[in-house]
Amino acid sequence: MPSPPKLEKLKTVPELRCIVAAAKKEGKTVILANGCFDLFHAGHIRYLRGAKALGDILIVALNSDASVRRLKGPGRPILPQQERAEILASFSFVDYVTIFSQPTVEKILLALKPHVHVKGSDYSKHTVPERETVKKYGGRVAIAGGPKVRDTREIIRRIAASASAFQREIDSRQPGQKQAAEKR
Repeated sequence: MPSPPKLEKLKTVPELRCIVAAAKKEGKTVILANGCFDLFHAGHIRYLRGAKALGDILIVALNSDASVRRLKGPGRPILPQQERAEILASFSFVDYVTIFSQPTVEKILLALKPHVHVKGSDYSKHTVPERETVKKYGGRVAIAGGPKVRDTREIIRRIAASASAFQREIDSRQPGQKQAAEKR
């Protein structure tokens, strides 16, 4: 199996500290968004585009595989962290990606002190878990992405139901028909 591509946008927190310090000296606005991004959908794209519109540099903190399992339960994540990071890094509106394993991004916020910490529309400014941390260092919290239209759990349920229906269809066919259906 070929090795994954080297991701130029994937950075450690110490690397990001230097990048953020230089950006701030240049007067640029630094934004931090975070999430699991387990199965990408339009809601994620709207959230990240909306976050980028609030500043100059968008850093996305990605929950590690272990963190996603703790937050979302067994069977998650669907995609491993390296693949999720690669997808995030491919978006032109994402400048940097970092992977974290803590329950919240509080440590990253304290290390980088971005001007704006952005969450998706499944939060309000009052329900963002890190809002007090951001307030203490002088940053602000913003909500981006418009109304929540997709839920990864629901997408997974729909995929599972569709796969089950397809399997039942195959199982109900004659042996010759099964082989043709399985090739679809």
